[in-house]
Formats: sequence, structure tokens, C-alpha cells
Amino acid sequence: MELVERVKQGQTEAYGELVRRYQDRVFNACWRICGHLEDARDLTQEAFLKAFEGLGNFRQQSGFYTWIFRVAVNLSLSHRRNVHRRRTVSLDAASAGTGTLAEELVKRESPRAAVRDESDDDPTRGLGEAELHAAVAGALQTLDDDHRTVIVLRDIEGFDYQEIATILQIPPGTVKSRLFRARIALQKAIDPAISREDAK
Repeated sequence: MELVERVKQGQTEAYGELVRRYQDRVFNACWRICGHLEDARDLTQEAFLKAFEGLGNFRQQSGFYTWIFRVAVNLSLSHRRNVHRRRTVSLDAASAGTGTLAEELVKRESPRAAVRDESDDDPTRGLGEAELHAAVAGALQTLDDDHRTVIVLRDIEGFDYQEIATILQIPPGTVKSRLFRARIALQKAIDPAISREDAK
């Protein structure tokens, strides 16, 4: 909030610090939602520019972090609706850290991985890093916009229900119900990839 106030007072260099703090995570969310690398880069830049231009109207009812994500998510969803034909890029070639996120998401959504001891076979263990990325990326792209977005915000970005409700401007109860349905759909999409690897 101190940085935001400094920007409002004309110290525009403070906005650079806000960008540095949040650009990687905003980019990751845009990428997961829109499914295209170059588009995600453009959307990230557009989100920060739009937020900067609207900073005078920012009332700080939520944190800047939540606010910039609201801007970025809205832009990403609008982009998906408006662009009918675009190139596709496999999300398995992710930047540093995305492999861990993908692996944790697969494990979280796998009921076989949820209950096991040291001697149990981890159903994701047979999956190489590329397969993990591909399983998650492919599964995310099968979900509709509403379900993909809550998965990205909750299970990848780690927002709580109230923060997601603020970003999406929907009730927390709607967030919970969407997330429940999204996780079921995601599990169904991931299971075949795990089964194919188990069969090898």
C-alpha cells in the first residue's frame, strides 16, 4: 500500500517495484488461463498498464495484488472469448518452478496419491516432468473458463476463497461450488494420462 501511495503522489518508479514483485505470478495466471505463451506476455503487460492508468481510482478495498489479478484475469477471459483462432503452445515448456506447481496439482487431484505410505507406489512417480506438465496443461485446457480460472487462482496461485471471490466478483459460495466441480473435471482429464503411464 505504501508503494501504491507513492505512485499516486507521482513517484512512478515505485510502480516498477510493484511490477517486479508480481509480474511472474500474473504472467503464470494469464498463461494458464489463455493457453498461449505470447498472448500471456501481452496480457501481462496490458494488465499492468491498465492497472497503472486506473490507479487513481484504486480505493484499496483490497490489496494491490488482488486488484492486479482481477485486471489480468478479466483481460485473459476476454481474450479467450474474442480470439477464435490462434496458435497453440504446449505448456509443458514452462519457466522455472512450474514443474513443481504441476506436480503438486497432479498429486493433489489424484485420489490414489492422497492416501499412501512410504511403500506405496506414487501414481505420479512414473510420470516424467514433461508428462506432468502435459497432463496438467492439457487437463486445464479442457475446462471451461469459469472452472479453469478457479483452479488457477486456488490450486496454482494459492488465493483463498474470499480473495478469489473478490477477484472474480462472485460470492465465496460460488467459488467453492465451482472449485468442487472443476476439481472433479480436472481429475477426469488427468486420470487417463496417469493410467497410460501406469500401464507402461
